[in-house]
Amino acid sequence: MKRMMEPIKTLWYATASHSVYYIDETVLPSEYRIRECTTIGDLGEAIRTLAIRGAPALGVAGAFGVAMSAMRSDPGNFGEFLNQVQSDARYISMTRPTAVNLSWGVNRVLNAIQARNTVKDAQAAGLREALEIAREDAESCQRLGRHGAALLPRNCTVLTHCNAGALACSEWGTALGVIRSAIAEGNQVRVLASETRPLLQGARLTAWELARDGVDVTVITDSMAAMFMRTNKVDCVVVGADRITKDAVLNKIGTYMHAVCAHYHGIPFYVAAPLSTFDMERTEREVEIEERSREEISSCNGKMLVPENVPVNNPAFDATPLTLVSAIITEKGVIRPPFDLVRTLNTPEYRQ
Repeated sequence: MKRMMEPIKTLWYATASHSVYYIDETVLPSEYRIRECTTIGDLGEAIRTLAIRGAPALGVAGAFGVAMSAMRSDPGNFGEFLNQVQSDARYISMTRPTAVNLSWGVNRVLNAIQARNTVKDAQAAGLREALEIAREDAESCQRLGRHGAALLPRNCTVLTHCNAGALACSEWGTALGVIRSAIAEGNQVRVLASETRPLLQGARLTAWELARDGVDVTVITDSMAAMFMRTNKVDCVVVGADRITKDAVLNKIGTYMHAVCAHYHGIPFYVAAPLSTFDMERTEREVEIEERSREEISSCNGKMLVPENVPVNNPAFDATPLTLVSAIITEKGVIRPPFDLVRTLNTPEYRQ
């Protein structure tokens, strides 16, 4: 096995300039481009266009955004300062509604700021909290990866969907973090990356980062997955999550299809996600599913793929019932069926 390269750093906060740097994921794999956000509008556009994407990365980006707002706001009086930061926080939270990590990161930094009484103290507290969230994300992915690695056979082929790797976090990854950790422990792991229509995050991003690390990865179309399962070419499925409710896993559209096929063929279906992705206040039906533009499906590189008079549905996510999930891998350990997530997350080991 080829030795892994240095970890990918997806996004980071520059304390000297109080700006956010990130890998622009819209141009991968043809280009590797680092961009800088100096305004909240820049950051919101990067999130909306999926230049920054992936649930944990959105949590970090949201945290960085509120910290940047605080550090770049004209101090004035504390009330005016707080109003501006709160307005920017609301704007960032609304850029993508389904991934719960975004609002989680925003609110955590905002709460740290609102707990202070002076602009200077609030700025310091916000920046400190944002940097801590990024540090925790990297650490959580490493721990999650080690827990998940224990579930993989020593020699196996893993199917994954969309991109739940370093590019979806601040580094290492969730689903791909499990794969990286298993390889680091000496497992022989091959990866089937489903292309993930319509924006091809599996083909463009998962394949790019795994190939970069020397991992054996092959891209297949989404519609091939069932056939590969039926012909014993998949040992398990590992995916990430954008939100886990009391009753379902919300993840990139197509995840539910893979879960149904895996269940039918008796193949383990694992979900890898940090605790920040859990939303125990809601059920599946109470979550807004982001509907993206018609153009993502109707055209490609300027070429029309769908007749102009034909409508298109383009939900970004679907919901997989917990009854189809074999285990949920978190930084605290592996949660197994029968799932009572509210009760589990209230046990001492998960509350710490």
